[in-house]
Amino acid sequence: MRLLADIGGTNVRFALLPDGATEPQQERSLLCADFRGLEDAARHYLVEVGNPSVREGAIDVATAVTGDLIKLTNSPWAFSIEQTRRQLGLDRLLVLNDFTALALSLPVLRAEELRQIGRGEPVGDKPVGLIGPGTGLGVSGLLPTANRWIPLEGEGGHVAFSPMDDREDGVLRLLRARFGHVSTERVVSGPGLVNVYEALCQLDHVPVRGLQPHQVTAAGLANSDPQAEEALAMFCAVLGTAAANLTITLGARGGLYIGGGIVPKLGDYFGRSAFRARFEDKGRFSAYLAGVPTYVIETDNPALRGLAAAIGAQS
Repeated sequence: MRLLADIGGTNVRFALLPDGATEPQQERSLLCADFRGLEDAARHYLVEVGNPSVREGAIDVATAVTGDLIKLTNSPWAFSIEQTRRQLGLDRLLVLNDFTALALSLPVLRAEELRQIGRGEPVGDKPVGLIGPGTGLGVSGLLPTANRWIPLEGEGGHVAFSPMDDREDGVLRLLRARFGHVSTERVVSGPGLVNVYEALCQLDHVPVRGLQPHQVTAAGLANSDPQAEEALAMFCAVLGTAAANLTITLGARGGLYIGGGIVPKLGDYFGRSAFRARFEDKGRFSAYLAGVPTYVIETDNPALRGLAAAIGAQS
């Protein structure tokens, strides 16, 4: 029996993978804030599902994996891989970046779990791109080889934000004064929505309301707050630019996939937004990008399937 854990900045999602199985079972989602750390949350989950005997584990984390010590970028959780392995009594503990795990799920996603935005057709033997805003901005991809896909482990959400018009220039100016370096994640994420909303209020000389990300989204969808409405529209447009940059960098003619917890909740709004127009707005490479399909991942906990594929491949 294997323990799987998908750790984001807000939630941790657990599942079990019996020996020989390919689909995660007994999935549960817990709030990270309710637990002191990974070990505490894992023990709680295992009690919930009947205290099975687990000998191996695979987890993904919303940060770069560069050594034994893991410190999540948008969460207070931190842990040692080796110490956690011992404390949970595991023979083996595999740790991946969260979007590397999500990338590994792409080949097994079903057509009904995806929603295509705009036109384009995938080229089967070309790289695939993956981007997704949530508590942070995850970026990954898959590179094809003769008999398998190689997932990328990167932190592309932290590349510099690239404004495309005067209004975005104004947001960048205010965020640079606040943060110094302004990554795309400072704009395209849950906290980024709030950053953009507050910057737009400053630009328009209106009082800033203390809104949470879901409140900015709700007000934007309801057209009840002009700055929230513009912040949500800018979020989608900037995501289109970031997705296009990733696509041409990887040569991802196999398609660009959008994960994370925000975009799937936008429903039809996202399809009507400026995302796809901005994706294709790339000057001399506009025709190239027009041929690349973009898909929203609309299924629960796909990264757990990527973890199952990862630990199965290393058995």
